[in-house]
Amino acid sequence: MSASNNSRPVVTRFAPSPTGFLHIGGARTALFNWLFARHHGGKFLLRVEDTDKARSTQPAIEAILDGMRWLDLDWDGHEYYQSQFWARHAEVAHELLDRGAAYRCYMTQEELAAEREKAQAERRPFRINSRWRDCADAPSPDAPFVVRLKAPREGESVIEDRVQGRVTVQNSELDDFILLRSDGTPTYMLAVVVDDHDMGVTHVIRGDDHLNNAFRQRAIIHAMGWPEPTYAHVPLIHGSDGAKLSKRHGALGVDAYRDELGILPEALSNYLLRLGWGHGDDEIISREQAIEWFDIDHVGKSPSRFDTKKLENLNGHYIRAADDARLARLVAERRGGLSDDQLGLLQRAMPELKARARDLNELSAAADFLFAERPLAMEPAAAALLEGDARENLARLHAALSSLPKWDKETTEDAVRQVAETTGLKLGKLAQPLRAALTGRTTSPGIFDVLVLLGQGESLARMQDQMKTELN
Repeated sequence: MSASNNSRPVVTRFAPSPTGFLHIGGARTALFNWLFARHHGGKFLLRVEDTDKARSTQPAIEAILDGMRWLDLDWDGHEYYQSQFWARHAEVAHELLDRGAAYRCYMTQEELAAEREKAQAERRPFRINSRWRDCADAPSPDAPFVVRLKAPREGESVIEDRVQGRVTVQNSELDDFILLRSDGTPTYMLAVVVDDHDMGVTHVIRGDDHLNNAFRQRAIIHAMGWPEPTYAHVPLIHGSDGAKLSKRHGALGVDAYRDELGILPEALSNYLLRLGWGHGDDEIISREQAIEWFDIDHVGKSPSRFDTKKLENLNGHYIRAADDARLARLVAERRGGLSDDQLGLLQRAMPELKARARDLNELSAAADFLFAERPLAMEPAAAALLEGDARENLARLHAALSSLPKWDKETTEDAVRQVAETTGLKLGKLAQPLRAALTGRTTSPGIFDVLVLLGQGESLARMQDQMKTELN
């Protein structure tokens, strides 16, 4: 997608409505806008579209800003709030009145309801057909009115969309939508056009659910004689079953992917980038590569399907690649905080722990054995490994390990192998009950890594707990 738009520097924007969390589709829209601006050395703006004051909330605004920061999608300048510019929106509405491109409509709610019922009865789409479109006389000096745009009625409107291609709508399908409500406040349809123009937005990249809005909005743009932005309407994200993504598919806010599912921001960004956009067969794409490669021309026309398993696998890759100290801090936060000594232990264990984890929850669970209190609670399968002659072998291991003057992987492994040779058992027959005694589980990092991480004193004490269990 060429950045050229009358040779103006690229300016994109993300304009969420603060009526809830930053959902996954909104996060992808923000990412695409951010990448396009950064690729072209332009500006990326954040505008909170809070014209619906009844539904806009401060917690929702904070959740959106928090999600943007977590995904490292920094915006240029401060964030804007659409409600700050209501006077400017009203000014443009009155200018449209002066130009004869808008009119004061005095239709009552009863008249509108009757027109709507008539359209339903005749099985045709409801279109505003106001007698006030070409009438300047008010019914009374204090009669309430709204300001409507005089939408074009003849011919057709065409948008050369950079994702959807050439899209044509018959102007007879457009209605005279409201610009200013009866209380003088602007509608979203007016506000978004004025703000985009005043902020110099050159490229409007958003979900294709806004494509119909684009035809209405460009009517305002043309009536004002403003330059039209380049449009790129991106297909929505669908669930694995092909239906529009919803909560039943696991569609959550960005904060839930972080806090509940334990997803890393770089993994979510990489996954969202690949939802509908691609660069050859590349699956793992760094932020630097994404900035270098991103363009709109490679966004597909078909909806992408959200696959939680793919996200988890990608997250596992990023966990394995992540810095151990950073992972330790993230896991510590999930565990409600750790002492400095515990944090140090967790960081030392991280190379082994992260090898199998797909998310931070699994990573935290894998670290449970490090901080478990004695005597360990045993999983049923682990307890089964300590039945029969297992505890007798555990006592042999305890004796061999107790006498070690040095405690590292090499010496502990040598000691365990010597017991295996003496008893004629395979190493696994000894390692399995030893793992159960040390962790209370059947799976863990390598058993000799576990011994080193726990240390000689703690390892021997945990083994002895299980030996005592047999005596009791």
